[in-house]
Amino acid sequence: MRIRILSSYTGPAFATALPTIPVYIYLPTLYGVHLDLGLTITGIVLLIARLIDTLTDPLIGLLSDKFAFRNNHRKPWIFAGALIAGIGIHQLLNPNPDAGIVYLLSWSITLYVGWTMFAVPYLAWGAELSSDYHERTRITSYRECISILGILAAGALIAGATFMGWSEPKSIGLLAWITILAGAITLPFLLFLVPDSEIYRAKVTSTTKTSLLSSVKSLIKNKLFVRLLSAWLLNGVANGIPAVLFFLYLDNILGTTETQRAIYVVLYFGCTVLAMPVWLNLSKLIGKHRIWCWAMVIANVSFVTVIFLPEGSFIFFGVVCVITGMCLAADLSLPPAMQADVVDYDALKFKKRRTGLLFSLWGMSTKLALAISIGFAFPALDLLGFDPSESDPEGKIFLVVIYALVPVVLKAITIRVIWNFPLDKRKHDVIIRRLESAHR
Repeated sequence: MRIRILSSYTGPAFATALPTIPVYIYLPTLYGVHLDLGLTITGIVLLIARLIDTLTDPLIGLLSDKFAFRNNHRKPWIFAGALIAGIGIHQLLNPNPDAGIVYLLSWSITLYVGWTMFAVPYLAWGAELSSDYHERTRITSYRECISILGILAAGALIAGATFMGWSEPKSIGLLAWITILAGAITLPFLLFLVPDSEIYRAKVTSTTKTSLLSSVKSLIKNKLFVRLLSAWLLNGVANGIPAVLFFLYLDNILGTTETQRAIYVVLYFGCTVLAMPVWLNLSKLIGKHRIWCWAMVIANVSFVTVIFLPEGSFIFFGVVCVITGMCLAADLSLPPAMQADVVDYDALKFKKRRTGLLFSLWGMSTKLALAISIGFAFPALDLLGFDPSESDPEGKIFLVVIYALVPVVLKAITIRVIWNFPLDKRKHDVIIRRLESAHR
């Protein structure tokens, strides 16, 4: 693939990643603590917003597969979604001092729906840019690397702002404006330079009109898709719980400053970027699913040590951030590439290409994992009597167990599910040959 097409496709990932830290990490603390909504209320509201948003994923995926505007299936949705998400991100990250439950819920839904309208066609489009087993890993690696650079830029901005004496809420508000600007710069390159055409759109078709419900039901018969999606969900929760509890852990267990918190974020995601080419090359030697499992094993061995860290273990926790950050690169780049291969298997099995629908359920699973993480972690701590302003030794134990031990267990289950995943390069090559020979 030409680098011009690849860079134009991956460029907007920078803009979409910029608000990741505020939305997934700072947002619960911003509304739950700074605006005094409370941890439980904030967790429930964000859970409701996520669940409502989740319902739109398969609908948008199916519509972007079926209907085109001037032969463009992905571009119209991406353009509209970017506009809606831009409005939502500004309002959500620049709240009024008296912003309450209704404000948080309404603007969260606005942001998430716009994000879905952008993300589902965007991910499906990436899977359609190439049918090559390894080239797909390259595409997802580049895209996720650009995304992490966006997260890094956001972390560096917040770290710099707090170092200069800005409050976290003020620096987050500035980041919303920078996100909108970055989107305005990169989106035109995607819309005008990247061809909106699928590998087999003209080859794999279906004359049968199917409803959204029947399409989703038929996917249950695709055992590879169900297996991979289940692993993605489990691993998403395993990654999501530490993310939403990250600052609570740093404040109440390690006793870090705001600047140290931002530095850990930059360190973590910086190592993710550096490790991306490593996993890409290893996947060519060992296979996508097996190297993903080894990355999760390494992450578990490293993260389980967090349970035993005493207060003030800044350097040792930095080492954990380095190792787990490197392993995150595998989590981000390899499963979506595996999902693109499963799309080909689905096309061969069901005689129709529904890339948007499959990736919509992929995105739906991602959001559900984050919703479960927030909806479980905060209420569980509240139920166990944890108070972030006056945490006692027992409360700290509960925080550490939920922050570190629960994710380790979930990743161990994920490894078991994926270890013998049957779709490797050899079998995928056979699928591609059959697809091509069936539609010559």
